[in-house]
Formats: sequence, structure tokens, C-alpha cells
Amino acid sequence: MSVAVTIVVDNSAPPHLAAEHGFAAWIETAGRRILFDTGQGDALRVNVPALRLPLERTDAVVLSHGHYDHTGGLPYVLEAAPGVVVHAHPAVAGPHYAVRDGRSRWIGLSPAARDSLQRLPAARRPPVAEAKELAPGVGLTGPIPRETPGEDTGGPFFLDPEGTRPDPLEDDLALWVRTKAGLVVVVGCSHAGLVNTLRHARTVSGETRLRAALGGFHLLAADDRRLAHTARTLLELDPERVVPCHCTGERAVERLARTLGERLAPGAAGMTFRFD
Repeated sequence: MSVAVTIVVDNSAPPHLAAEHGFAAWIETAGRRILFDTGQGDALRVNVPALRLPLERTDAVVLSHGHYDHTGGLPYVLEAAPGVVVHAHPAVAGPHYAVRDGRSRWIGLSPAARDSLQRLPAARRPPVAEAKELAPGVGLTGPIPRETPGEDTGGPFFLDPEGTRPDPLEDDLALWVRTKAGLVVVVGCSHAGLVNTLRHARTVSGETRLRAALGGFHLLAADDRRLAHTARTLLELDPERVVPCHCTGERAVERLARTLGERLAPGAAGMTFRFD
């Protein structure tokens, strides 16, 4: 099976495209067109027509988790593709806060995104409470077990504005595509941990070989030990391509590059990766 992944929204973009703190990817495989995340919304509105993506022909939308920088473009997508099905964990619209230095900020779905999701009939927003296939050879991890020591959600995330209940980001999930040379795994922020995510994708897909990992790795706050372990694990998995985007962090990209060399290609909006 072949797959083409185009980065639609990212923190980095060439001059003719919009950049923002967010992520979205357009995936074409198995005769299906999947939009994985939607960014905050503004960049999606600019980049979709600029990249000539047939948004109205989207077969499925996948929300990797319920943060605003991955879900804000949902109203725009649902307007452009009124029959599309949205796949997300049941907790995607739940409470998500960031609490730093005693200051609380809502980072969950915007009111517009929440309303647009809740207005969908149940058949068009099937809950992803466990691993599932979207098509033969294309699937979602569902909730990801947290088994790797040292991997955490990557930030001061809480379920309440007071910061008393840590947010485990149980809604975090990833997408995988099985190719002849191994899995292509697309992640939003890897809040479950990149190593946990890749290992779980291998388990639920039945494919142990990793061909590519693409998306946000959320290693901004990772210490040297976690970075070294992540780089070492990726090297052991022997992927053809690793594409860090969005929330990975420059320091983490540099550390991964020292281990992975030319296999690593930092992502930006407008880039397309093809695996035939």
C-alpha cells in the first residue's frame, strides 16, 4: 500500500503559506483522503486552497486529541465537507487546562469547535475508545498505554483551572498505515510519549517494522535522558524517515539528528512525503 502525507499546518511554513502553532496533515492512502488534525483554524483556511487540497472530498477527519491547536479548524472543515465522519476519543471535548506560575489557561476545544462537533449526528462522530481500522491497512491506535519510564505528557496540563488534577491526555491517539516496508505513523503531539505511541502502533497493527514517524513529538521540556532514550529507540526501530513537526522543539530536533542523521527531515507546512 502506498501513502502520501502532506503537512498542511505547522509552526514552520514557506512564505506562500501560513504558519501557526498547530498541526494538520492530509493523508491519501487506500483510496481514502484523511485530514489528521485541523490546526487552530486560520492557517488551514489559507493553506488548503494554496495547496489545492480537495477538502470537500475528505472521507474522514481524525482528531489526535482535544487541544485547541489541533481542533480549531474543525468548523471550517465540516462546512467544506458536510458529510465527513470525525474520529476522536470520547474525552476529546473534555476539560484541558495549562497552568503555569499560578496562571490558568483553557487549551481545549474552542466554543465553535465544540459546537460543530456536538451538532454532528452520532453516526458521524464514532468514538475511538479502542484501536480501530478506518480501512484495510489504515487504523487508529486508540488510547495508548503509558509504559515507558520517563515519558510524560510534556507540559503542565490539568483537568481543572486550579491545577490540582493532572491531565493524563487519555484522548491522545495516532494514525498508522501499513505499507510493504513497514508502518507509517502520524502523530499529533505524542502526549502519550513517542516511544509508547510507536510501540502501541506496532502492537495494534500487527506490523513490527517502522517505516516512518511524522508529526509533533512534544519533546520541548524533555530532559537529556528522555531525549537520548527516544533517539536510541528510533534508531533501533530503523525507520526510513523521521519528520519532527510542531511541538518537537529545536533542541530535541538537533539531538535526534545527531543519532538519526539523514533519516531525519524537520517538517514544515507544504511538505509532502510519499511512501510507495
